[in-house]
Amino acid sequence: MKVSNFSKLLKISKTQKRNLITYAIVIAFYLIIQIMDKTGHLSSHMKGLLVPMTYYSIVAVALNLCVGILGELSLGHAGFMCIGAFSSSLFSLYFKESMPAGIRFFIALLIGTAMAALLGFLIGIPVLRLKGDYLAIVTLAFGEIIKNILAAVYFGYDETGIHLSFKSFQIQGEGKMLINGAMGIQGTPNNSNFTIAIVILLLALFIIQNLVNSRDGRAIMSIRDNRIAAESIGINITKYKMLAFTISAAIAGTSGVLFAHNTSTLTASSTYFGYNVSIMILVYVVLGGIGNIRGSVIAASILYILPEMLRGLNSYRMLIYSILLIIIMLVNWAPKAIELRNKYFTILKTKALELRDKCFSKIKRRFAKR
Repeated sequence: MKVSNFSKLLKISKTQKRNLITYAIVIAFYLIIQIMDKTGHLSSHMKGLLVPMTYYSIVAVALNLCVGILGELSLGHAGFMCIGAFSSSLFSLYFKESMPAGIRFFIALLIGTAMAALLGFLIGIPVLRLKGDYLAIVTLAFGEIIKNILAAVYFGYDETGIHLSFKSFQIQGEGKMLINGAMGIQGTPNNSNFTIAIVILLLALFIIQNLVNSRDGRAIMSIRDNRIAAESIGINITKYKMLAFTISAAIAGTSGVLFAHNTSTLTASSTYFGYNVSIMILVYVVLGGIGNIRGSVIAASILYILPEMLRGLNSYRMLIYSILLIIIMLVNWAPKAIELRNKYFTILKTKALELRDKCFSKIKRRFAKR
């Protein structure tokens, strides 16, 4: 192979470079955390925040696909997390004694993802006919319905068979109550860890970024930009909206699986799957940049850990957090801030290129003398 042809193969597009940078940031963060853990510089409190930080990053990426790429405001992703968490937790609890942990968790992950995708597809059939605020209100309602149903259901098995009811009942003989109403599911195996969560985050990023840069992704973005123009050139609006919404719901369900296998007691409470959680995820997406997948990961990571780091300030914690949110929003979206940021970024980029050229010229001169 000629050198010129080999050099062409090594060249990558800007999109591929941007995607690789995203993967590199996630991997670098993982390695830094592992080094800090091995050297004893990571507290037990921070260790406990790593998996939640990662699964909120995953659901923020999923919501950004719906809000930023498809252009539809959904407030029901906490509901998809809930259905993924409960369906996977039921499977893991039922086969807790009869199946190896690794295989059981992998199947539970597939079940949670598939159930959230199925629910997303079924909800998407009536919901995606709506637009704007109406879509947001209906998805929010579906999320609350899912949470409230799972909080009221009783599900178990005994010698007489499987029982499902909205009223409490007694297990006869040998059996087990799997979902105990408002008390939820207890005893789910703690199989998720930071390494597994990072792998799933990388897979979610790979799926979404490849979808965005594919032909289907361009069709989805054309619907976002101008629905009438997209329809006029033969793009199937319903098909691509359902595709994006279902994938988004499936990835949100995956984050729910991580959530369920990171806690011993799983309850369908407003604290974990309520309206405030959906708004919090939307805040991650907006502050990270609508349509910016990498930004969602960074924003979710920082904004989840920040309140915990400020916990020692007691009553001033949420005040400082709110002020920081306003500052981040102004830096990201204020026209003057964007102008200044672009100006200084251009200056820094120019200086860096000049420094690189000087270094290369010095190296060439030294080799020329030899």
